[in-house]
Amino acid sequence: MAGGNLLLPLRQVVTIEAKMASKRDFFQDPEVERLLMKHGFRVHITSMGSREIANQDFEGYDVVFPSGQPAADLISRERAEANRPALLYRPFVSPIVLATYRNYAEALSDHGVAKPQQVPGGRPMYYTLDMTAFVKLTREGRRWNDIGIERQGVHNSNKILAQTSDICESNSAGTYLGLVAFVENKNDAPNDETEAAAVAQEIKPLLVEQGLPGSERAETYLSPDGQSIAPISVIYEHQFLSHQIRHQAQKGGTDDERVLLYPSTRFVTEPQLVALTGDGARLGELVSEDPELQHRAMELGFRARNTNSGTSGNTAGDELIEFLTERHIPVPTTSANDTRAVLPPLPLLEQMIKTVGDCPERKGDVK
Repeated sequence: MAGGNLLLPLRQVVTIEAKMASKRDFFQDPEVERLLMKHGFRVHITSMGSREIANQDFEGYDVVFPSGQPAADLISRERAEANRPALLYRPFVSPIVLATYRNYAEALSDHGVAKPQQVPGGRPMYYTLDMTAFVKLTREGRRWNDIGIERQGVHNSNKILAQTSDICESNSAGTYLGLVAFVENKNDAPNDETEAAAVAQEIKPLLVEQGLPGSERAETYLSPDGQSIAPISVIYEHQFLSHQIRHQAQKGGTDDERVLLYPSTRFVTEPQLVALTGDGARLGELVSEDPELQHRAMELGFRARNTNSGTSGNTAGDELIEFLTERHIPVPTTSANDTRAVLPPLPLLEQMIKTVGDCPERKGDVK
């Protein structure tokens, strides 16, 4: 006892070394950092793209957290071959979306390529994008001026396409590549090396004409100059929703000029936290099951898997819908008529990524 205060031993803090892609947004949130510290964890993050994570050495790291299943599969495969299996955790999901601006979404809508998801009493924040029609515009070399963007008060003679991060490094870019391949292959994933090679060559011009890739498309999209740099960017849903949640809290309303395109042909992406050590496994279990951390993930725009699911039967995203509704933020919807796309088998996807991106050979490449 000193000065009336009881001196208690401090909880031992374990520092977790982690390699992460876009899901670092969760771990770098101050409230998440506070909650992790409460449980005795401090996470030190090395930031890099998902495929870059999969193709680098993991020595000295407790967890790696690529943004999608393909990169996690690469890591799991390599660990299994080295007889050093890894544990996988799926704490939340965040779909791939195409982020754009209202005038561009309206131009696509006027042209019959996008359909607004109507919101009672307000302008739509979300649109359903006909991926077949959109990819056709890109394949035909159509430009924004060709589809009447000037009627929206914009002059843009650039080609209509979606910009991605570096295809050789990024899960979102590789997933979008898989989506375009699925659409161009008549809604079917290539199922052998010959077909994969042919489809990769066919879609390469649709993906490499986007100019210099950015390391993080969401940062560009949300910047003041984003519209002049890239009218459409491939990002994750949580990055957009997190922006709108912050905007509503700080300014009392949503960002009315930024909107999302939800592809009518869509993937359900499942980021996987890969635990490489015992400490990493304890962290993976904590973020997947702790109610406070799951709730905070939802507040950051993620579709958390396990929030209250033990008693309510909620699925990933149910509480997010309720959270957005309470804050008067429109809720996105998906149609039962949407086509569920599938990625090619991992070796074929890797082959296509390397072909389209002219990626260098690296350790762990799937043969």
